[in-house]
Amino acid sequence: MIALIINGQPRSFPAPLNVAGLVEQLELQGKRIALERNGEIVPRSRFGALELHDGDALEIVVAVGGG
Repeated sequence: MIALIINGQPRSFPAPLNVAGLVEQLELQGKRIALERNGEIVPRSRFGALELHDGDALEIVVAVGGG
């Protein structure tokens, strides 16, 4: 298991886990999101390569359209 803090809330997931896998588990694939890991923005191009580690703090923002 891997323990993460996502938007201030503790969550646990099976390890190993990369950002792309997390996005899939959170059912956010196909949505416009911005993701920050431990204070650094993660480009979408790195989602598949960036492994998450126990204790990582993530902020995930989903873009909402409207006017």
